[in-house]
Amino acid sequence: MAVLVLLFPAALGLVAAFPEGRYLLRAGYEELRILRLRRPIEQLLADPNISSALAGQLFLVLEARRFAADSLGLDAGSTYTTFADVGRDTLLIVISASERHRLVPHTWRYPIVGVVPYKGFFDADAARAEASLLAERGLDVYLRPAGAFSTLGWFSDPLLSTALDRDPVELVATVLHELAHNTLYVPSATSFNESFANFVGYRGAERFFAARGDTNSVALAVEGWARERRADRFFEQMAERLDSLYGSGADSATLDRGRDSIFGEAREAVARPDWEINNALVIAARFYRTDLHLFDQWFEAAGRDVVQTVVQIRARVEGRRDPYAALREP
Repeated sequence: MAVLVLLFPAALGLVAAFPEGRYLLRAGYEELRILRLRRPIEQLLADPNISSALAGQLFLVLEARRFAADSLGLDAGSTYTTFADVGRDTLLIVISASERHRLVPHTWRYPIVGVVPYKGFFDADAARAEASLLAERGLDVYLRPAGAFSTLGWFSDPLLSTALDRDPVELVATVLHELAHNTLYVPSATSFNESFANFVGYRGAERFFAARGDTNSVALAVEGWARERRADRFFEQMAERLDSLYGSGADSATLDRGRDSIFGEAREAVARPDWEINNALVIAARFYRTDLHLFDQWFEAAGRDVVQTVVQIRARVEGRRDPYAALREP
């Protein structure tokens, strides 16, 4: 996830008296704190006191990033050559928001990354306070934890301890996902960036484990990508129904009943009766799962070669305002 972690140099350019200035300064401080916590993974692996479980995870990360650079052509740089134990289970809380009767994301604009439809907080209380302010304005709000993020190669991102709760396949997919952001990032195109990285993560993990002869993990990577494709269709269909409802011209009460019905059917479909779903959650889910079939179409056209798929997609979308439109062109 290229979650917005705003950088210290940019933060210093704003006045701390303003809310966004304070936000940037806090984000810059937290990024510097993370950078100070970094320890080289090779050094940790040489420590005789390291637990076997942690050693196995760190070794897998180094192998995955090496494979990313050598076999997938991703821009690994020095990302994930270090490890930072942040000392807590959740490092980052991310807010998404939307109007109640329009499936349109609330956005923020920041240096370097452009316009983004989410905002990341290192302080959970600050995240909840921001969420309350947005809710008071009548917006749907969705908060979620993020265990990993990318500074898009501006810093040598460490592997965070919060990413280690994943199984081996998901851990490798996460490493490749974040390195994909280093390789290709289109400003102000969140859904494309995250969906592309999602594709690279799972298809790259499939190839990584195949090279190791680990057929069970290959199958898990294949199923992981198939699960993302199913989620894409699920949320796309829900979004289409919501867009149709909100564009009907009905009064607010009718719109509320309609959305409650759509969300209720979604809960039944996934057997989650207590699922707190709203527009903001639907939008956030689609950040990572928008038109995933397009990436598979390019993948098939490239002979199921991840390297060539990345090269060709990058050549097609760089410098384009609408990367999805570029992918659809003949």
